[in-house]
Amino acid sequence: MYVRFQSSVANGRGTYPGVFGLVNGLAAQGRLSDAEERFRRENNAWYEANFTNPVTVDPTVYDRSINPRAAAWFKLSAGHLMQRMSGYLSILAAHDVECMRLESTDPGRIIYEDNEQVVVVPHVTG
Repeated sequence: MYVRFQSSVANGRGTYPGVFGLVNGLAAQGRLSDAEERFRRENNAWYEANFTNPVTVDPTVYDRSINPRAAAWFKLSAGHLMQRMSGYLSILAAHDVECMRLESTDPGRIIYEDNEQVVVVPHVTG
């Protein structure tokens, strides 16, 4: 089982940004309070120290021309990494940014995998 937290609404490229991208986007727009920004910085640093960024293993993993719509999903066994999601979700809710939790046994074609996550290209539905 895999878990993903993402926007409920597609962006201009037709993709659904994940929770980190959504909160980082609010920060880039200068919309976070001091406390929210502090939470974001501290927790982003924690994730950088405790969670593999797939790009450090495969720089092309999110290349749109190679892997269109690539998205990361937590493995259900990575509960320790998902414990911090509530703070990110609270920030999004405070700014009326819809975010949903998805669960799937088959989120797409796996292009990267480690002990805690997969990055997939979603299956094409038509």
